[in-house]
Amino acid sequence: MRIIKTKTYEEMSAIAAGIIGGQVLLKPNCVLGLATGSSPIGAYKDLVKSYEDGILDFSEVRTVNLDEYCGLDDTNPNSYRYFMNHNFFDHINIDKYRTYVPNGLATDWKTECDNYDKLIRALGGIDLQLLGIGFNGHIGFNEPSDHFELETRRVALTESTMKANSRFFPNGGMPTHALTMGFKSILSAKKILLIAGPEKFDIVQKALKGPVTPEVPASILQLHDNVSVVYTADRDI
Repeated sequence: MRIIKTKTYEEMSAIAAGIIGGQVLLKPNCVLGLATGSSPIGAYKDLVKSYEDGILDFSEVRTVNLDEYCGLDDTNPNSYRYFMNHNFFDHINIDKYRTYVPNGLATDWKTECDNYDKLIRALGGIDLQLLGIGFNGHIGFNEPSDHFELETRRVALTESTMKANSRFFPNGGMPTHALTMGFKSILSAKKILLIAGPEKFDIVQKALKGPVTPEVPASILQLHDNVSVVYTADRDI
C-alpha cells in the first residue's frame, strides 16, 4: 500500500488526477471506477484541464460509478448521474453511452444490481477504482455491518450517512436507500485509489491500521495488493 500525505486539498487533487490520468495514458480504453462527493471534485477539475490542454483523450474510456440514490433521476441535481455529468463528463470528450451509473429509478432492484455486476465483468473489470470514504468507514454505500457484502445491491442508508449527506438536501427529501457496488467488484479492480480530506483522518487511520472488519468497511482495502491512499492532514498515518 502506498500512502501519500499532502498539505492541501489542491495538492491531493493534483496527485489523484495524475494517477488517474496516468492510467488513461497507459491504457486509452481503460475502465475507470468513479466516485462522487466533495473529495473527488478537485481531481475531476484537474482532469478536465488536462483534457483541455490536449494531454488526455477520454474518447475510448469506459466508466462505472460506485453508487446511486434510489428514487432520483438524472435531472435531479442530487443524483450521482447528474453529479458526474456536471462535474466531469460534460467537459471532456467521453462517450456518455460508455459511462455507467446504477439506475436509481429501477423497479426491479435485484435485476438492476445483477446486471450491473454482469456489466462490470463484460467490460473486463475495473482498471482503476477511485474511492472516497465516509465518516463511518463506508466506501460506496457499503455501510458498517457484521459481514462484507460482495455483490451490487440495494441498501438502507445508516442514520449517520443520512445526517452527513442531508446538507445536500436542504429542503428535505433525503433518500433512505441507494444502490451500491459490492466489495467483489471493488476488490477485483487492478488498482485502487482512495482519497480523503483532513476531516477523515481518524477513520482513514482506523481503516488502514486497524483490524480488517466489516464494522469498518474500508478496512478490507488492506487485503488488496495495489492501493494508493492520498490524504490531506498535518499528521502521518
